[in-house]
This record gives sequence, structure tokens and C-alpha cells, in this order.
Amino acid sequence: MYPHQLSGGMAQRAALARGLVNDPALLVLDEPFGKLDSLTRIRMQSELVRLWQRARFSVLFVTHDVEEALYLADRVVVFSERPARVVADFRNELPYPRHRDDPRLVALRRDVLAKLGLDV
Repeated sequence: MYPHQLSGGMAQRAALARGLVNDPALLVLDEPFGKLDSLTRIRMQSELVRLWQRARFSVLFVTHDVEEALYLADRVVVFSERPARVVADFRNELPYPRHRDDPRLVALRRDVLAKLGLDV
């Protein structure tokens, strides 16, 4: 199989494997799951958490998906539009495994969205 023949999910798994192969202390991911369908995205998020719990590397994860950020991260930094500046810095101390419908996670999501000007 050639790289151009990989599905989005397969390509993302390969990219994640390339990033992890040298046992990094820091893994930098910029919208790594953005092009995936929702089910594959959820699977990849869970896989990333599993890998992180096993290897304990640090992850700098850039995403525009608030729910994804809160599901994955212990700390979520919200930036403004250009020029970027820090708008808010949230600590997420919920234990793993996290559940997307946990009322505490839902409340955090509401707080982050409010900082972004989206009162939903």
C-alpha cells in the first residue's frame, strides 16, 4: 500500500506512530484529528489518551474543538483571534477515563465557550 492510498484514519495513525517512534518527551500535535469522521476521531482521541497514560510523554495539542480539548487535556489555553493573545487558562482536573457527558466536563465546556463569546 502506498501513502496516497491510506484512508484518513490510517494516515493519522501512521502520523501518530511516526511522532511516537523515538519515544519523545514532548509530542506536538496541530489539529491531528481534524479531517477524520466523528467515530474515527473519538477512537483516535481514546488511543492518544491510552498511549499517553502508558508512556507519560507531554503533549502540546492544538485544536479548534473545545470538547476535544477538554476531553484530552489537563490544561486548556484559549487564545483570541489575530493577533493571538491568551484569553483564558483552564485547569481540567477530572480523572481519566473521562466521559463526555460528565456534568463537570459539560460545565467546563460552557465556561470555555463563554470565554469565546458563545453563550450556549
